[in-house]
Amino acid sequence: MTQTEFSSLPLTPAELNNLKELGYQTMTPIQAKSLPVILQGKDLLAQAKTGSGKTAAFGIALLHSLTIAHYETEALVLCPTRELAEQVSNELRRLARAIPNTKVTTLCGGKPMGPQLASLEHNPHIVVGTPGRVLKHLDKGSLTLRRLKTLVLDEADRMLDMGFSDDIRKVIQCTPNQRQTLLFSATYPKEIKAISQSVQNNPVDIYVETKHQETQIEQRFFEVDREQRESALISLLQHYQPEACVIFCNRKQQCQDVANLLLSHRISAKAIHGDLEQRDRDQILTQFANKSCSILVATDVAARGLDIKDLPMVINYELSNDPEVHVHRIGRTGRAGNQGAALSLFQPSEARKVIGIEDYLKNSMPIGNLSELNTSRAYQVKPPMVTLCINGGRKNKLRAGDILGALTADKSIKSDSIGKIDRFDFLAYVAIDKANASHALQLLSNGKIKGRKFKVRRVK
Repeated sequence: MTQTEFSSLPLTPAELNNLKELGYQTMTPIQAKSLPVILQGKDLLAQAKTGSGKTAAFGIALLHSLTIAHYETEALVLCPTRELAEQVSNELRRLARAIPNTKVTTLCGGKPMGPQLASLEHNPHIVVGTPGRVLKHLDKGSLTLRRLKTLVLDEADRMLDMGFSDDIRKVIQCTPNQRQTLLFSATYPKEIKAISQSVQNNPVDIYVETKHQETQIEQRFFEVDREQRESALISLLQHYQPEACVIFCNRKQQCQDVANLLLSHRISAKAIHGDLEQRDRDQILTQFANKSCSILVATDVAARGLDIKDLPMVINYELSNDPEVHVHRIGRTGRAGNQGAALSLFQPSEARKVIGIEDYLKNSMPIGNLSELNTSRAYQVKPPMVTLCINGGRKNKLRAGDILGALTADKSIKSDSIGKIDRFDFLAYVAIDKANASHALQLLSNGKIKGRKFKVRRVK
């Protein structure tokens, strides 16, 4: 019988206590199956859905095996997108709270090289990044992997889909032959097996159920004509009134068009796609995650790093051509045992896509009737929070506790009025409930944080 208690692992008391403080109760299936293997130093080939806890699975093991006294890069995590790399880095830093002086550096394209070069002057213990930018630092000599112990390929299927195969192989050529290689993938196409055979040594093959249980995610499909798609989307929102929702589109321009449609109906919505600057993408994802925006309209790639634990609904404005991508989309909801709903629009000409999804899931999909929806009231959900942006972040040694302290110092704002605090290199975002947003902006603008003045603005 598989042990599910973290205490069954050879972790230090400090590591176990930190996991408890972070709310890690028992191991998820992917953690229970993979952590003992990784801690033994074996290679791993694991298939698990998004939201299964795989970041903690490899993160806990990576941190446990570090030699902190040696400032050498001992672990490298390659991710398909900047958003996912940031998400992984943030989770590793949380897990590293029990291990003082652990340095985690994020290397992604779309960000200036200067700060990254400065961060690499003292070798980080762990590097998390996208293949192209990591390879660029390797070519410049600013990053060396001669002491690398563990290489992680996270969401390897998506990296291959995005054309990173050659970059990944070039990065691997810069690593020692004697290393541990961990490969995580939501899907398992033949290309994954091929790359595993070329870069891994007798990997332990682990499979965790990737198809979502009906009890977790209620799926419903709605047939529409082309000219009916926009009105059908509004009808779905009016009927279901989701507190938050991700709407998936296949194309960048379609994302913006849908967001504009929602805004014309006075619905809080933002679009995220690859044409946006990284700073704007970070800001939009932050606003959606901290409940300052109700609806996110996204392409599959742009949403890859999205991790919302309590997302109640996803809507496929247009079906993906790939059933595996469909499963990945709907996996954004119904996480951690919560209930979720996945609604999909399709034209009669797309019936073959529905059949492909049914074949993949080995289950028939219920077809809803748009005429039965209750559209008598407008979509009434309003975001409960407002986001404030502070012109200072991690590189300014600004901590979440410093921001919280500045807001609560005079006791005019209670801590339960303050939501998520997200820090980036040179910016920080804090969510405030609407009733206190103007006062919070005044406090931060006129006062000081950690003894210093920072520019603060309200994000629209």
